[in-house]
Amino acid sequence: MVALASLVLAAPNASAMALEDTIARVKPSIMAVGTYQATRSPQFEFRGTGFVVGDGTLVATNAHVVSATLDTAHLESIAIVIPAIGGGDTRRREARVIAIDKEHDIALLRIAGTPLPALAFVAPGATREGEMTAFTGFPIGSVLGLVPVTHRAMVAAITPIALPSANANGLDERVVRRIQTGAFKVLQLDATAYPGNSGSPLYDTATGDVIGIINMVLVKATKEAALSQPSGISFAIPAEYLRELLEHVKD
Repeated sequence: MVALASLVLAAPNASAMALEDTIARVKPSIMAVGTYQATRSPQFEFRGTGFVVGDGTLVATNAHVVSATLDTAHLESIAIVIPAIGGGDTRRREARVIAIDKEHDIALLRIAGTPLPALAFVAPGATREGEMTAFTGFPIGSVLGLVPVTHRAMVAAITPIALPSANANGLDERVVRRIQTGAFKVLQLDATAYPGNSGSPLYDTATGDVIGIINMVLVKATKEAALSQPSGISFAIPAEYLRELLEHVKD
């Protein structure tokens, strides 16, 4: 009996092993999103995370990551950086915005060069509360460097982005607009995402299929406007909105 118990305790954790394999599959699809300008230092300015979808030349990220005005007079352009994995050098590619959904804070970029490994999506409506997920990106990437970092997260709730206000005094322009256009549901996670994680894929730990997109601006501005520090709660925009945007993309 003791020997059997020892064998059970020594057995590898199947879910942990699955996550290790999944991370290895996901990381080649993760990249840093920012801008490039040859005459400044550093030449690449990091703004957020992106991941490859579709035909391998499309990168999904948050709209706010690529919304800043470019200094075109000094040849500033949108670019992505593919981090070095397993040795080698980082690689930079030019990119351009080809589709944007400001309401759900999602953008699609077209990148130059050969196609990269693309992530698939979970089936619509398959995500459930209590599901274990992970997200990979570049938390505080401008300080910690462009090294993909993975966090585990449980889907704690599937909740509306706009909550009804107790009285009219609590209604600001953003909440009124959300009520008029219709609230949509977001994924609330029991994990802390940091600046730089915006645009990271939230995915199934066993398959690597995308469940949502981590968002650090649009959701928190609506639901946690009074908080100035990370609360231990993060949010993701469901992948169905990204899937819809992809269906309208034309070459």
